Amino acid sequence: MIHHPQASPPMSRSFLLVLVLPSVAFAQGTADDYKRAMSLREKYANAVTNLVVTPNWYGGNRLWFREELPDGRSRFVTVDAEKGEKGPAFDHKQLAEALAKAAERKVDAEKLPFRAITLDGTTVGFTAFDKGWKYDTEKRTLTVGEARPPAAPQPPGGNRPRGERRAQAGPRSPDGKFTAFVKDYNVWIREGTGDARTEKALSTDGKADDGYTSFYWSPDSKKLIAMRQKKGGDRVVTYVESSPKDQLQPKTKTVPYLKPGDPIPQPKPHLFDLATRKEIPVADTLFPNPWDISYEHWTPDSKRFLFLYNQRGHTVMRIVSVDAETGKATAIVNEECKTFFDYSSKLYLQYLDGTNELVWMSERNGWNHLYLIDARDGTVKNAITKGEWAVRGVEERVNAEKREVMIRAVGVKPDEDPYHVHYARVNLDGTGFKVLTEGDGIHGIQWSPNRKFFIDTYSRVDLPPVHVLRSADGAKVVELATADASDLKKKGYQSIERFTAKGRDGKTDIYGVIVRPSNFDPKKTYPVIENIYAGPQDHFVPKRFQNYYRHQQMADLGFIVVQCDGMGTNWRSKAFHDVCWKNLGDAGFPDRIAWIRAAAAKHAEMDIRKGVGIFGGSAGGQNALGGMLAYPDFYVVGVADCGCHDNRMDKIWWNELWMSWPIGPHYAAQSNTTNAHKLKGKLMLVVGEVDTNVDPASTLQVVNALEKADKDFDLLYMTGANHGAAESPYGQRRRMDFFVRHLLGVEPRSK
Repeated sequence: MIHHPQASPPMSRSFLLVLVLPSVAFAQGTADDYKRAMSLREKYANAVTNLVVTPNWYGGNRLWFREELPDGRSRFVTVDAEKGEKGPAFDHKQLAEALAKAAERKVDAEKLPFRAITLDGTTVGFTAFDKGWKYDTEKRTLTVGEARPPAAPQPPGGNRPRGERRAQAGPRSPDGKFTAFVKDYNVWIREGTGDARTEKALSTDGKADDGYTSFYWSPDSKKLIAMRQKKGGDRVVTYVESSPKDQLQPKTKTVPYLKPGDPIPQPKPHLFDLATRKEIPVADTLFPNPWDISYEHWTPDSKRFLFLYNQRGHTVMRIVSVDAETGKATAIVNEECKTFFDYSSKLYLQYLDGTNELVWMSERNGWNHLYLIDARDGTVKNAITKGEWAVRGVEERVNAEKREVMIRAVGVKPDEDPYHVHYARVNLDGTGFKVLTEGDGIHGIQWSPNRKFFIDTYSRVDLPPVHVLRSADGAKVVELATADASDLKKKGYQSIERFTAKGRDGKTDIYGVIVRPSNFDPKKTYPVIENIYAGPQDHFVPKRFQNYYRHQQMADLGFIVVQCDGMGTNWRSKAFHDVCWKNLGDAGFPDRIAWIRAAAAKHAEMDIRKGVGIFGGSAGGQNALGGMLAYPDFYVVGVADCGCHDNRMDKIWWNELWMSWPIGPHYAAQSNTTNAHKLKGKLMLVVGEVDTNVDPASTLQVVNALEKADKDFDLLYMTGANHGAAESPYGQRRRMDFFVRHLLGVEPRSK
C-alpha cells in the first residue's frame, strides 16, 4: 500500500481514533473475529436443504426430483402434475436392501449412493458402484443393466427476449439471383455464374471512413437496403503490466475504449432498386445522429423497411418506416424523452406481420409498460399493461396466435416489496391480466417441456425458498418442497433484516437490508458501514434468500453492514429513475442518509454518532468516494475500488446514457477528481493495474488531485489485477483491515 503523504504511526493513529470514535464494550477486529468471518462461507455452505429443486420431466406430465433432508439425507420424489399427486418414487428401504445384497455393500435408504434416476413404468434405473442397475418396483428385483442418463435439468427463469432483432441479413437475395458485396467500400451486385456472370456497382460514394457494410434484401428480391457506416473514434487505453507471469520485463497492451464525447460509428440505411440499379434517396431527417440502428425488418409484402433509431444522447427513440418505392421515411413510433430512454434494460420490440402490428415497451406514462401499435401508421391501439407498477421484461415472445404475452412484473403486488418479481399473462388487447405466481417474495419459474406446468420458486432474504408446482394458468397443483434453514440458524446465521424508511421527500419508500454479525449482541453497539452501488442500470439490494451474503463477512469483524437502493436506481417509476439523469453524483445520498438515520433511530445497536463507513466498487467506487466528498460529516471512512471517478474517463455507453450527450459542465462538476480537495475522512483507493472495464487513470487522476490538495489517503495499487481488484482475497483483507483500524480504532487481527 502507498500512503500519501506519510501517515501517522499505527500506535498513535489507533490511540487517537479510540478517543473520538464510539466506545465498544467488547473486543472487535481481533484475530478470532477474522478467522470466524473468513470461515462463514464454508460454514454455511451446505446448511440449507432444498435451496433449489431441479425437475426431471418424463412421460409427458410427470416429474421426479431429489428432495434434500436434514443431516445429508435425501429421497427421490415423483409428481403426477395432471392429478396433483406427490409421493416417493419407490420404496427406498426395499431398494437399499436389494442394492446392499447385490453389491455386497452397506447402503443407507436415506443416503443412497446415486443422485439421479430414470423412470420407465415400474422400472427405476440408476448408476451406483460403477455399474448400471435396474430395479423393478413391482417384482422388487434388482438387476445389473444399462441405466439411461437422467434428463438434463432446465435452467430457472426461461429466456429473456427483447423482441425481434433484425431482418434476414446477408449477401444473397431470397430468389438466389443476386449476390451483394462490398468492393472499394461501395455496394456491388453480382448476377449469374461462370462466363455469364456480371458485376455492377450500385454506389460510388463509399469511402474508407464511411463505407458500406451489411445488407438486407426485400422478400421479393427487388429492393436492397445497404448499411453505410461512418467510422468512429480510435481511442485506446494503454496498459503496462508490471509483473507478468511468463517474463521478467513488463508488458504493454492497448484496448479499444471509446469515452464520452468521442466520435462513434454511425450506420445509416440506403435503399437500392435492383431493376434500375440505382439508389432511391432516403432523407435522414428522422435519423440524423444515430447511436445505433437495429431491429431491421422488411414487411412480407416488400413495401416497407422498418428499423429502430436510437439517437445519440438517448433522448430520442424512433421506429422509422421507409417506403420501398419512394424512399419516404415516416416515424411509426416517436419517443422524444425529457431525460433518457433506457434502451439498456427497457427495450422490447416485436413485429406482428400477420396483423400489421407491433409490440413496444415504453415509460411514456411514467411506468414501464407494453403497448400494441398499428405498424402502418403508428396509432396506439391500446396499452397492453398499465398501472403504477413496471414490466420487468417479456418472459416469452409475444404469442401472435393466442394474442397474449407472458411478462415479469415488479410492484404489481402493492402489499409487497416493489422489487419482487412476479409472473403474469395478459391479452394483447389489455384484457385478461392475471398474476400467475403467489407468495410474498421474488419469484423465478421453470417450465415443463410441454409448457403446461411450471415450478414457481419464491424467497426473500428472510424467507428460505418455497417451491410450488403450478399449471400454466397459475393454479396451484402441489407444493414440492420448502427449504429448511434450521441447521443454518444453529450455526449462528443471523437473518438479514429488511428495512423500509422514507426518502428525501418524506413520502417515497426506500428499501434496504441490515446485516448483523453472527455473534450479535443486542446490548452492544456497532459502527455502521454502507455497501453502496448506485448504478442506474438496476437495483442492487439482495432480495433472494442465500445461505451466505458477502456483507456477513465484513459484519463479523464487529460492524453492522447496510445496503439500500436510493432514488436514481432502476425498476421503480420513471420519476424515481430520472433522478440520475445528468446527476450521477447524487447517487441517492439524501435517501440513503435518511434511511440509515431512520434505521439507527429504531435500532440502538447501530451507532452512527461519529459517522458511517462506506465502500463499493466500479460505479460503487465512484459512489463511495463521492459520498465522502459531498457528505464528509456523515461518511467518515471509505474504500473506493476501481471507481469511475470522472464520467468523462469511463466507457462511453454507460455514461452517455445517464449523463447524456453532448458533454456538458455537469460532467466536471460531479467528478470526484474535481472535488477531491473536499476530502476530510479516512480514504483508501483501490485500483487494478490492468483494469479493462474502467480506465485505471480514473483512479490515478484522483490520486493526483489529492496529492495537489495535500490530503492524506491510502492507495492500494494491485499489480496484474483487473476490474474488481478489492474483491480478491488480498483486496478484501486490506479493505477489512482499513475499516477495523479506522472505525473500530484497533489494529486489525490483534489479540
